[in-house]
Amino acid sequence: MSDLRLEPVTGSDPEQKLALSVSGLPTEDLEDTGRSFFRAVSSDRGTVGYAGIEACGGDVLLRSIVILPEHRGKALGKSLTRETLKTVNVNSAVFLATTSAAPFFESVGFVVIERADVPPAVLATRQLSGICPASATIMKLDRPPTCPTSAPMRQNWFN
Repeated sequence: MSDLRLEPVTGSDPEQKLALSVSGLPTEDLEDTGRSFFRAVSSDRGTVGYAGIEACGGDVLLRSIVILPEHRGKALGKSLTRETLKTVNVNSAVFLATTSAAPFFESVGFVVIERADVPPAVLATRQLSGICPASATIMKLDRPPTCPTSAPMRQNWFN
């Protein structure tokens, strides 16, 4: 069941809101502009989770990644994260904030950074400026530099 496909959903999708709420993840800014959300669908067309991204100038904030409880423990979180990252422009820096999942995100290529190293547009998001506590761990995707000689590597970075 690792063949996940992403389907766009709106921030007002009630099933997404419920999945995030049940998992203790924020929902108060889902309907704000500049966000894209996805439902992760398995090969049998069943929903296994949700993810999102938020545009922050030229950078991106990875939003809550959530796998539905009945599908956890099957490495679907990594698959969902990788599929979501494929939707991001390779020239964009990708950030996230987490209070409990830093080890998981390290396993898919994120590194912990200092809040002082986060671009102002990312810091200005509702997530980082008020919804997530100041004690949240801030992470950035560590990926190869973008240059013409690394184009094939960039295309396969999340495969």
